Amino acid sequence: MHQYVEKVVDLTEPDENHILNMPVGEAVERLRSGKPDAVAGIHGSFALMAREGTTVRMARSLDRPMRYFLAKRQEGPVLIVAARIDAIYQWLQAEVLDAQVHPSYTRMVPAHHILELQVIGCPDPDPTYTRFFTPPMGTLPEDLDAIGQAYIGALANEIQDWLQRVPEREPIGVCFSGGIDSGSVFLTAYFVMKRLGMNLSRLKAFVLDLGRGPDVAQARQFLDSLGLGLFLEPIEADPDALDVEETIRVIEDYKLLDVQSATMAIALCRGIRQRYPEWKYLVDGDGGDENLKDYPIEENLELTIRSVVNNPMLYQEGWGVGKIKHSLTYSGGFSRSCTRTYAPAHSFGFAGFSPYTRPGVIAVAEAIPFIRLTNYDAEKLYALKGEIVQRGIAAVTGMKMPVFPKRRFQHADISQEAMQQNLPWQEAQYRGKFLALYS
Repeated sequence: MHQYVEKVVDLTEPDENHILNMPVGEAVERLRSGKPDAVAGIHGSFALMAREGTTVRMARSLDRPMRYFLAKRQEGPVLIVAARIDAIYQWLQAEVLDAQVHPSYTRMVPAHHILELQVIGCPDPDPTYTRFFTPPMGTLPEDLDAIGQAYIGALANEIQDWLQRVPEREPIGVCFSGGIDSGSVFLTAYFVMKRLGMNLSRLKAFVLDLGRGPDVAQARQFLDSLGLGLFLEPIEADPDALDVEETIRVIEDYKLLDVQSATMAIALCRGIRQRYPEWKYLVDGDGGDENLKDYPIEENLELTIRSVVNNPMLYQEGWGVGKIKHSLTYSGGFSRSCTRTYAPAHSFGFAGFSPYTRPGVIAVAEAIPFIRLTNYDAEKLYALKGEIVQRGIAAVTGMKMPVFPKRRFQHADISQEAMQQNLPWQEAQYRGKFLALYS
């Protein structure tokens, strides 16, 4: 009988792992064990792979993309693991195996799961999934002050852990709009840096200025109301330079809202990089909407208020691994959409940090008793986020944070008319441009 020789190619960029509580080698060994409790003990940002014979295990944090593809060779199967589809495709091209691949054949590792795959040849085996993060739901009291303090307290802990590992002379930039998420991240970072005696001149709040949106005025009003206006720095960009095809290449996805958001993120990152060639560290508020379920339910015909508050981590993970709506090509929820933030920052050489995606913060969010607080009333759900975060900022930092009406990132930087002129509106167009990259 023919003896198949399997091969595993790791293109996951180990230097991009930012694990806070152990060396990367120890984290890999925890993953190799396959024990969910061991993997749950890894704190930070990571995309890890461990091999044991023909068994390969993969795991990632919510803020990091991770993909794989199993190709066939005469001598046996080869598994390629990478952050990006194009990295997989380029490796296959070099090996003259690229005729086998199509974007829809690659697979995205879902966050918060150990994915186990047997590299054993034809036919391709199905992976198995073991969850390593399962926070209990609805365990906090119906006390918004207590909830806010726990939520922002967890945010402050994550920001402090991260700041203490940033070199002390490196500047810190916050991607800022004056909204609830970026505003709370900036104020918490300011508070933690001040408490730790760090040089506050290292801190800036970068706001994208496309000339026609309300973000700059909101950002200035937010910081001026707290006497912190000196930290604001607008980053000007030309709306006519927005390039949807570039965005699709960068994020390797075609979901309409993610493409729009990432287009603005690219404009902001490009502007910061042009002004500050050596800048490295950026912090953002991504994940805050997902944690506090702050998306308009009426805009998605698949959702109801009951599905939103009853399904654990619905906005973070989608409908769930192994469910009928779970895509084979992509993960779900923010587990898929993390590329809208990670990929633009990474492509411009930044080390990004999204503290709201950390398990410690998500665990507090999941413990909020949404059902009891809203009684399945969507308007009550939408009102919760501002109340919780504002109270939490007051309890933890002593500052009264302004709260403005919700706007998406892409809608605050540019007028709706300019958006229609510069970005196509049909998701089918985005999908077509994405697939054309590999045709």
